[in-house]
Amino acid sequence: MSSNKSIICVAAHFQAQAGQEETVRQLLLQAAAAVRADEPGNLVYTAHQDPKEPTKFFIYEQYADQAALEAHRDSAHYQELVVKQIGPLLAERAVTFYQLLD
Repeated sequence: MSSNKSIICVAAHFQAQAGQEETVRQLLLQAAAAVRADEPGNLVYTAHQDPKEPTKFFIYEQYADQAALEAHRDSAHYQELVVKQIGPLLAERAVTFYQLLD
């Protein structure tokens, strides 16, 4: 088992292209379900949509360690849903990585 200091946190901000927000929303719901079901190294995966600006999304993720994060990125569902389907629908994307302090 990994120590808490190995935990990698991911904060992703997506902005969908105008008119694509419902499609991005549905794909993020599919991605969240797949991550939770198929990735034992994933500790948290929550997707959020801004109620005032529905083209804006925030995804918060935690992985047990760097290997778990890499497994996530290499997974078939990430490649299909996030890279191939969501990516082209985004106007902006920013991802920041953090390490848990305690």
